[in-house]
Amino acid sequence: MFKNLIQFFYELFVSLHFTEYQSVLFSESATFISLLVFAVITYYLSWFIIKRTVIIFIQRSDNHFDDILLKNRVISRFSYFVPSFIISKFAPSSLPSFPDAFATVQKTIEIYVIFVAMLVISAIISSLYDFYNTLDVSKNKPVKGLAQILKLVVFIVGGLMILATLMNQNLANLVIGLGTLSAVLMLVFKDPILGFVGGIQLSLNDMVRIGDWISMPKYNADGDVLEITLTTVKVQNFDKTITTIPTYALVSDSFTNWRGMSESGGRRVKRNISIDMETVRFCSQEMIEKFKQFHLIEAYIHQKEMEIADFNQLHQIDASTMVNGRRQTNLGVFRAYLKAYLQSHPLVHNEMPVLVRQLQSSDKGIPMEVYFFSSRQAWTEYEDLQSDVFDHVLAVIPLFGLRVFQQPSGGSIEKATLLMKDYKEIQ
Repeated sequence: MFKNLIQFFYELFVSLHFTEYQSVLFSESATFISLLVFAVITYYLSWFIIKRTVIIFIQRSDNHFDDILLKNRVISRFSYFVPSFIISKFAPSSLPSFPDAFATVQKTIEIYVIFVAMLVISAIISSLYDFYNTLDVSKNKPVKGLAQILKLVVFIVGGLMILATLMNQNLANLVIGLGTLSAVLMLVFKDPILGFVGGIQLSLNDMVRIGDWISMPKYNADGDVLEITLTTVKVQNFDKTITTIPTYALVSDSFTNWRGMSESGGRRVKRNISIDMETVRFCSQEMIEKFKQFHLIEAYIHQKEMEIADFNQLHQIDASTMVNGRRQTNLGVFRAYLKAYLQSHPLVHNEMPVLVRQLQSSDKGIPMEVYFFSSRQAWTEYEDLQSDVFDHVLAVIPLFGLRVFQQPSGGSIEKATLLMKDYKEIQ
């Protein structure tokens, strides 16, 4: 067929009074161009057949993986091989008088095939990654960094193969020759290499998952992990800004992962309030009777009074003097009340520790620390609970004869000044 086509073009150009060489050159060039047109037509025809058969079958199939292959254009990229096959098959027949030109065409086809193979393999890797993300294990073991490094390897190897084809060199010899450039390559690909190593360590050690809440003050990151890639970890902060952190930094630097808190079902509250030491005193009988009216500690007061009475009687202690024997203090009763209040609160996680304790007193009073876990982990609900608890704490402190310690403010200084002025006038 191609001989007849060449002969047809040759006679045409001879009839147009071209020279012998020109007629041969133009006739075989026209034949090769006809081959290219035929290859393009064949490609579109094959793609039309694929769309009418294979793609329709995939769309009707219940299998999810073939839909992923279609989305990542794996099938369409396979069809790119059709024109290269046709040109490679028939190019010798279209250029019989120009072997050097055929060699160039053949080399170009090889480069084209390598490039298309790179695209196909890359699409397959993307498809496998997308399919992996449909599995439950992907939430705990993100592999986007691994997928990216595989694509990088594919394109590096493909690029070396194209370079070897252009230079008419064996790939192994070319790689050995590039060994002297390894230091340069290490410098150029430093971040991807470190990111790849960091991604493997993060995955194997289960240090970070997509959706984890992490805090990394060094990078001003405090929010949820959106994406883990070859070189960066993307974090959406609570103010909706996005922070990108180098993947390897999560291995080399310290950060806080709040996943344990999220999985535990509780979120810790640890705050303290300072009590004025001058307001701490033994409880009088009148105070005891008043405290018995507080439902949360009514049973505690009765039990404690019986325990103290038994102790004092056993040791024959004269209880008419306050300092003798054991007695309750308003601060101790207040501490018991706070613990009972927290244990009865519907939003406090009772299966986790609930603690009310005194810290080391100082010139700023007695710090009373409240330690418990909120059953609500969402930020707004968590903060609302803290505020509600300490609103109540501040409101009930005076009922126990106690006073919150705070530094003198402008109002208190002004009040003291007025009192001193009144005192002097009386004098």
